[in-house]
Amino acid sequence: MNRPIKQTAGFARAIRRLLKRNPEIRQAVQESLLQLESDAFDARLRTHKLKGELADSWACSVAYDLRIVFDFVDDAGIETIYLSIGQYGYIALGTDPDGNMFGMHSVP
Repeated sequence: MNRPIKQTAGFARAIRRLLKRNPEIRQAVQESLLQLESDAFDARLRTHKLKGELADSWACSVAYDLRIVFDFVDDAGIETIYLSIGQYGYIALGTDPDGNMFGMHSVP
């Protein structure tokens, strides 16, 4: 299903910074955006629903450590709105002896 794409200003800034620092991923990002527009659930994108604070959002893979986070929004047809793009390392959650939850994030 072909869905029109609408980029947020935050996404546009983030993608410019990311491609400036990593020009070698430009083609992978462009191919993923085209595929996302034509079929957001193509198996190559590994599209999946998110949990937690982003439970209403979806994510797809650009590369092993690069994801696009987006929402489906009904606006006279269904549009894809980009929220974020970036490299993600490992995330771990734990609880200290006092019962406080904490998180650790590794930089890829």
